[in-house]
Amino acid sequence: MRSKILNIKNQKNKSKIVCLTAYSKTIAKILDKYCDIILVGDSLGNVLYGMENTHNVTLDTMINHGISVKKGIKKSLLVIDMPKNTYNNLLKAKKNAKKIMSATKCDAIKIESNKKNYSIINNLVKSKIPVMGHIGYTPQYKKRFKVEGYTKYEELKLINEARKIEKAGAFSIVLECIAGETSKKITKILKIPTIGIGSSKNCDGQILVTDDMLGLSGFYPRFVKKYVNLSKIIVKGVQKYKKEVKRKIFPKNTNSY
Repeated sequence: MRSKILNIKNQKNKSKIVCLTAYSKTIAKILDKYCDIILVGDSLGNVLYGMENTHNVTLDTMINHGISVKKGIKKSLLVIDMPKNTYNNLLKAKKNAKKIMSATKCDAIKIESNKKNYSIINNLVKSKIPVMGHIGYTPQYKKRFKVEGYTKYEELKLINEARKIEKAGAFSIVLECIAGETSKKITKILKIPTIGIGSSKNCDGQILVTDDMLGLSGFYPRFVKKYVNLSKIIVKGVQKYKKEVKRKIFPKNTNSY
């Protein structure tokens, strides 16, 4: 675990860090060949369960998907999101983080900043639980989407927040939907790697929700690039299957016992 964390930290200013999300062994096995970090994100609430937001994702749900993803990973650093309301206080945070780490054998957990939980990050790190921070647009705490860091006031606030998370002991930090110039300044100031999503190429690495970049989710904000349209490929496959079943082409003798 420590060597994997150290490897990620050592990539700062040397090599861009590649991150994607996974919620199952099947996808994780594919991503593991190409990613430095695989995140079991609470975005699974939206992507897999059709929830409006991530607020009702449970600890058990994250653990179950984490167990599955771990089975597909050999080399990548596995990070699991702490769901909303599972780290409100130190006692709860430590108990739930240990439960995730123990059950999934993941390498680290991720906590969204509410500008108050620095001591929780610090105490988890002291308990030998590696923490990835998360600032900017934090879905667990912010109801309305908004890009941050355009004004000098916002820039200074974000820099201060990032510094406090670094000081608390986080090994890396996600910058979500932060103005490019502010992301650049944060990345330059911090000694730990920054992982951007909608925060320009100035970060030390990038992360996207895999279902978004593969064209499966139907969610395509500005910061998402659709690298392939799997929806169309799946539609063609299903249409062909239906056609063959209706016309009694499938199954052939070679598909039967």
